Amino acid sequence: MNRFLLVNLIAAIALLAACGPRPTPAPTVPPPPPRPVATDTPVPANDEEAILQLLHAQGEGVVQQDIDRLMDIWDGDGVITDANHTPDDTSDDSVWTGHEAIRQRYVNLVFPSAPAEVIATDIQLTIEGDTASAISTTNIGDEVQPGGDQWTFAKKDGLWKITSLTYNLEPQ
Repeated sequence: MNRFLLVNLIAAIALLAACGPRPTPAPTVPPPPPRPVATDTPVPANDEEAILQLLHAQGEGVVQQDIDRLMDIWDGDGVITDANHTPDDTSDDSVWTGHEAIRQRYVNLVFPSAPAEVIATDIQLTIEGDTASAISTTNIGDEVQPGGDQWTFAKKDGLWKITSLTYNLEPQ
C-alpha cells in the first residue's frame, strides 16, 4: 500500500506543478535601428578625385555621425583648428591634434548639433606630389561660410588622408 500511496503522491505533485503559473518570459528588447549605409565610394581615377571623395566622405560622416568612417579618413597626426573668425589672430584659436582629440571634437562638439547637410563647395584644390591643399566654402544646413575652410592632405601608402582643417576663417 505504501508503494501505491507514494506513486499517487508523486503523480499528484507532478500534476500540480504542471498546472502552476508559467514563468514570466524575458522582456523583448527591440533591435537597434539600422545604421545608415555610407555611399559606395568608387575607386578614384586620379589624385584630385580621391581628395574630393575625402571631402565628400567627411561631410557625409558628420551627417551620419559615423565616427569610424571619419577617423579612417583622418591622418593619425591630423590637426583641426577653429580660427574663431579671426584669421590674423591665432591667440583665440581652438586646436585639436591627433586622432583622439579629433574624435572627441566630432563626438562632443559636432555630433550634438546633428547637421542634416554638410557640403564643401567652391573647392580650390592644389596638388603637389604627395601633398595637397584646398580652400572651400562650407555649407552646413542654411549656414554658408564662403572660403571659410582650409584643408591639407597627404598621400601615405597610396591613400590620401586629411592632415588638417582650419575653419571659421571668414572674419565677422
